[in-house]
Amino acid sequence: MSSKAEIIARLRNPGIIAVVRATVAAQIPFVTEALITGGVIAIEITMTTPDAIAVIREASRRFGGQAVIGVGTVLDAETCRRAIDAGAEFVVSPILRPEIAAAARAADKTIMLGAFTPTEAQLAHEAGTDFVKIFPADGLGPSYMKALLAPLPHLRLVPTGGVEIGNVAAFLKAGCAAVGAGSSLVSGRILRDSAWPELTRLAAEFVRAARER
Repeated sequence: MSSKAEIIARLRNPGIIAVVRATVAAQIPFVTEALITGGVIAIEITMTTPDAIAVIREASRRFGGQAVIGVGTVLDAETCRRAIDAGAEFVVSPILRPEIAAAARAADKTIMLGAFTPTEAQLAHEAGTDFVKIFPADGLGPSYMKALLAPLPHLRLVPTGGVEIGNVAAFLKAGCAAVGAGSSLVSGRILRDSAWPELTRLAAEFVRAARER
C-alpha cells in the first residue's frame, strides 16, 4: 500500500485525474485498463456509478499496483469511510464538508474538498484538505486559478469541469497541482460505444498536454 505522500505525488504526475461516471459497473475494468495504457494513472470512480463501492473494491484489487484508484462525488463522511474500506486511495467531494476531510485524514488517505470562491478554498484548506477541487471550473479558466493562487499560494488547486486537451497545459502553468478530466476524456459516447482504443488515445493526448506545462 502506498503512503499518503506517494499518492499525492502520483496525483500530481502527470497531473491528470480521470473522473469516471460509468453507467454500467461492468465498464469500469475496460475504462481503467484503457486509461492506464494511455498513461493516466489517477482514476476517480464516482459514487454515481452503479454499485460504486463494489466497483472500487474490485478496481483496487485488480489495478491497485498500476493506478491510484479513488472515489468521487462523496457527500458525507460515512460514504468516505466505506470507500476507503473498499480500497480508495483518495477521496474527492464536489462540496465543502469538513467532516469528510476528517474521515479521510483519520484513515491517512488523500482528500480533495470542493470549493468555488477564494473564501471556500481557504476554508477547505483549514478543514485539512490536501487538494482543493475548484468546481465547476467551466468558464473560469487558467486566469482565475492564477489569480486565486496569488494571495493563496499554499493551495493545491485541481480545476474540474471545462478541462480539455487544449487548456491542460495552461491550467498547470497557472499553478494548478493537477486537473480533473471528466466527459472531455471519458465521454458518454466512448462508454456507450465501448470505444476503448479511442479512450487510450485521448488519455495519451492529455498526458502529452500535461507534459507541456
